[in-house]
Amino acid sequence: METQKHFIPPKEHVYLEGPKSRGYELAFAWRVFKQFIKGFRALHFVGPSITVFGSARFKEDHQYYKAARLMGKRISDLGFAVMTGGGPGIMEAANRGAFENGGKSVGCNIQLPFEQEGNPYVQTSITFEHFFVRKVLLTKYSYAFVIMPGGFGTMDEFFETITLIQTKTVTNFPIVIYGKEYFKPLRDMIDWMSLEGTISKEDLSLVLFTDDVEEAISHIRTYVTDNYKVMPRKKLWWLIERK
Repeated sequence: METQKHFIPPKEHVYLEGPKSRGYELAFAWRVFKQFIKGFRALHFVGPSITVFGSARFKEDHQYYKAARLMGKRISDLGFAVMTGGGPGIMEAANRGAFENGGKSVGCNIQLPFEQEGNPYVQTSITFEHFFVRKVLLTKYSYAFVIMPGGFGTMDEFFETITLIQTKTVTNFPIVIYGKEYFKPLRDMIDWMSLEGTISKEDLSLVLFTDDVEEAISHIRTYVTDNYKVMPRKKLWWLIERK
């Protein structure tokens, strides 16, 4: 299936170098605003989603790729769209599982000089220039989050998401962390923070560490389908998008 392509100009590595002229800052703010509007337009009708985070570096024969592919399939069985960062590895696997199962598959890609080519298993795809815009869209439409093994980017996404839940910015959206052995140091660190009092035990009440896809899906179903009613989107809205 042909995917929707959204291209942006080459990234300027200057926006974090300190104050610029007011004209430059206004132009930067306008570019960011346009990226948000483009994202809202592209994703408004994808339906309720579950976001899967994970490494771009695992290949098709890796155990975590296979697990993410099954995870994507089972998420689509729940009736949710599978949303990922749109790249290879875990992201491709989760999108692939949904795509091959006849479910909705969505990718929010990022423009990088390496590694982040879009995968062929997304039906709706959009590419962002800035990580912070991308992360907003990856969380905005999701009712649950699955953290698969990954690197710095995956850890950033996990901690930002759990912070949103901790601060009640988003409420009662479960997080599944898949891969007990891989994430054992992370779990030990979280337990230590709890013992030291820097986080509350209640902060982790919605986090499940597991090696079982079916347990993950059951955990998500318990919180999402029992606690939330998904409201249908109107077919037409003020930016003239059609379903």
